[in-house]
Amino acid sequence: MQIPKFSAALVFGIATSLTAQAVQAEEMRLAVTTSFHNSGLAEVLLPEIRKDTGIDVDLLVVGTGQAVKLGETGDVDAILVHAKSAEEAFVEAGHGTHRREIMYNDFVIIGPESDPAGAADADGAANALAAIAEANAPFVSRGDDSGTHKTELSLWDAAGIDVGTAVDWYKPVGAGMGAALNTASGMGAYVLSDRASWLNFGNKGDLALLFAGDPELFNQYSYLPVHPDKGDYIKSDLAEELEVWLTSARAKELIDSYSVAGERLFTFNAAVADRSNAAE
Repeated sequence: MQIPKFSAALVFGIATSLTAQAVQAEEMRLAVTTSFHNSGLAEVLLPEIRKDTGIDVDLLVVGTGQAVKLGETGDVDAILVHAKSAEEAFVEAGHGTHRREIMYNDFVIIGPESDPAGAADADGAANALAAIAEANAPFVSRGDDSGTHKTELSLWDAAGIDVGTAVDWYKPVGAGMGAALNTASGMGAYVLSDRASWLNFGNKGDLALLFAGDPELFNQYSYLPVHPDKGDYIKSDLAEELEVWLTSARAKELIDSYSVAGERLFTFNAAVADRSNAAE
């Protein structure tokens, strides 16, 4: 049997192709919030990121507080979170190179459709929570140092209410948005949720969206590359390439068109972001 002969050019071409495929298989680790993951948007974006850039994005789905800690210890290459003060502190401390706004939605107050506390009639988010407290109505908190939890605590503070351990109607679950919504559904309780997670949530039961629209409920998601000084293993080049994609026209198209039951879940706003607080 005659062994076929291959030209040097053909061999080079095959080797180049195999090398290109190997490069395309590069992987980076991105810590994201449970609210982003629960929205279902990741399932839309990740295949397109892989197709356009060759980057396999390995998601670590945690609360914002834990995502920030993963960035601080250099266990991920970038984080995508939604707690501005924590993000700015992350960059200021040198853990991240900069903060880049990507998209936003809003937080909403969910509760039993009958609304025994009258939260829907409140003239502000803090007053809605005050009404829930006054009625001693059960309220489920994520209690996990997430961006949602941080916002909730700021609203209780604005309402002048201490939700300490002695408050029996306050139910922290120490878990993600899906678990908090499931608990609220089972108890007929109130809960603060991001709109995307609520719309994508299947076990609504008797729950309904009762209050929204307060500027204090604005929910910005931002991308922060981890500083390369954390170690040579930080894939800063891939983190930068992912940022370019996340701020591209293609990302805008996918983010703005993503909807559930005809309602948009996120609005892209990377075009108005800058790096004015970038670390030196």
